[in-house]
Amino acid sequence: MYHLYAIVGAVILDGFIGDPRWLPHPVRGMGALIAALDRRLNKGRARRMKGILAVIVVIGIVYALSFALVALSYRLSTVFGVIVEAVCIFTTIAAKSLREAAWGVLVPLEKGEIQTARKELSMIVGRDTEALDEPEIVRACVETVAENTSDGVTAPLFYALIGGAPLALVYRAINTCDSMLGYKNETYREFGWASARLDDVLNYVPARLTAWVMLLANSRSLRRHARLLLRDACKHPSPNSGWGEAAMAAILGVQLGGTNTYGGVISERPKIGDAVHALTKEHIRQAVSVMWRTLFAFVLLLLIGGMIVELAIARGKSAPFL
Repeated sequence: MYHLYAIVGAVILDGFIGDPRWLPHPVRGMGALIAALDRRLNKGRARRMKGILAVIVVIGIVYALSFALVALSYRLSTVFGVIVEAVCIFTTIAAKSLREAAWGVLVPLEKGEIQTARKELSMIVGRDTEALDEPEIVRACVETVAENTSDGVTAPLFYALIGGAPLALVYRAINTCDSMLGYKNETYREFGWASARLDDVLNYVPARLTAWVMLLANSRSLRRHARLLLRDACKHPSPNSGWGEAAMAAILGVQLGGTNTYGGVISERPKIGDAVHALTKEHIRQAVSVMWRTLFAFVLLLLIGGMIVELAIARGKSAPFL
């Protein structure tokens, strides 16, 4: 139950505070550690083994420090422990930051400032944005919101329920490893292999759970949208990203996927969803609303599931021995 209290507190903190630049953030420390390991280990032979070692080091340090902090806080006071754990979990989620990033693209589009929208979009996507027209800018932004609804919002909460703040921070550390090292180029193909594979494994359940919660919380035609989700989710080259994108495309009635360019190299992505509506800037606003409703429904689901488990444990403890 303490994890549940901390999760609710974390979501409230994120809703009010978000990710202010002045606030020290553990992900920056994780990034510095990963960058140092990259410089030290990503050279010579056996790069895959060195990459595995790097991930183990990051996980070990993040878990040890966060576990010690949370355990000490609970020893001082239960209330203090919940507050510290809530703050730690809060640093792993980014719902408000995701909304602000999407708004950073939407507002210039509404003013007709497409160059500014392209620049803002380049801050949150990996594809080339210099030549994108408005529908392609909207598509990229909607896809980012859809994918990060799991990666940046619900998945950390899922792991916080299972293992509290330490496990949520470990998830964020692995996610950061993947974002920094998980490239399929000559430099990181071997060294980033473990980061990418472990990130895929950890996101397997949250991505699928999030997609179904997204439909339950937002769909007005659940059966039809569920068919679209099952039809399109596995088309994406990522084993997990397609679930959020397929759910979002079904809810909004738009088609995602298509031609992306990365560093001048063209990448063709399968089409996801049916183009019931042409993509317009209003779909960015709608995607953000879908994300928020999904977050609230996901937290409610965690609360219900956590209380059921807690009641089952309490009943098991009180049952007489046979």
